[in-house]
Amino acid sequence: MNAITKPAQSEDKRGRGRSSNPVDVHVGKRLRRQRTLLGLSQEKLGEQIGLTFQQVQKYERGANRIGASRLYDLSCTLGVPISYFFDEMPEEIAQKTIAERRQMPVDMDQDTDVDPMNRRETLELVRAYCRLPDAALRKKFYDLLKAMAPGETAEVLEPNED
Repeated sequence: MNAITKPAQSEDKRGRGRSSNPVDVHVGKRLRRQRTLLGLSQEKLGEQIGLTFQQVQKYERGANRIGASRLYDLSCTLGVPISYFFDEMPEEIAQKTIAERRQMPVDMDQDTDVDPMNRRETLELVRAYCRLPDAALRKKFYDLLKAMAPGETAEVLEPNED
């Protein structure tokens, strides 16, 4: 019996190589951001919605598309509206037609995201900041970080005073 080899990429109905849709990649990044901000591992999130951590990982990379009911489950579990997953969609994706988005190259393994809000270090820093129990302490920490950082030309928002 001959061994059957799989193509490097899965194929669509027309036999063309299928790659991730940039919208799926964006939704996956937003999923990862919120999961990390809540301090949930992929395994814990998977347990809460009936998935393996590998399935969660594929969603976060954009390798697997998230269906409507699963997106609803994720929004309930993570405490965000469904629209959260589509917020901050890059203009180069949002302004394309469906056909143009399907043709866009997507590097799913690219971990060097230019948006600092998608970096694990930033998300963990935000989580730690939010766990500070005292509003005055949070304000002092905020002022310290602001004083240590190089000057900003953009207006910086003041922290909430709870």
